[in-house]
Amino acid sequence: MICRAYNSFFRNFSSRSNLAIISLLRLAPMSVGAIAQGTGMEQSAVSHCLKNLQECSIVAVERKGKERLYSLNRKTVVPLLKLVEKHVSRNCKGCRHG
Repeated sequence: MICRAYNSFFRNFSSRSNLAIISLLRLAPMSVGAIAQGTGMEQSAVSHCLKNLQECSIVAVERKGKERLYSLNRKTVVPLLKLVEKHVSRNCKGCRHG
């Protein structure tokens, strides 16, 4: 059902933890450990968030030896984030951020 898919997708962007992870992954692909260090989150919490993000194809995972590197979906999510930034910078000047 399309409503469930929409709910699942947008729920990933409404979570502060997920947004922290997404912000870090905009910089470069990272391992769970690097994401945990960069966000100050527990590694298990990062793994849980990444699982949800991966289920909606917001992030992709690639194996590099024993390490798994997570990155943002460059085809759809990165352009979407750029569009959101453009919208926010033009239309949300009075919005509270944080």
